[in-house]
Amino acid sequence: MTDILKINEKIKPKFPKHVKFRHNKARDEWVILAPERLVKLDDVAVEILKLVDGNCSVDQISQKLSKKFNAPEEVIMNDVINMLQDLSDKGFIEENG
Repeated sequence: MTDILKINEKIKPKFPKHVKFRHNKARDEWVILAPERLVKLDDVAVEILKLVDGNCSVDQISQKLSKKFNAPEEVIMNDVINMLQDLSDKGFIEENG
């Protein structure tokens, strides 16, 4: 049995091999594709997931989004952690390393 990943600011999130983050040009929307699963994403999720590359930590992702949107980093960090934890619990995000 796999241990549940607890997302925190030091984690470097990535997509597992079976999960793809793609732009559907025909519908002009971003989605997560996994075997027999499709997840449509809102604009906030898309901005976060565009930075998920296995190299940036949650802290670095939050800093970049805070600067981009001129928003408090603590608020952004909370949103990033909550969204990534939800996706991790569903098997769409794992830790690099």
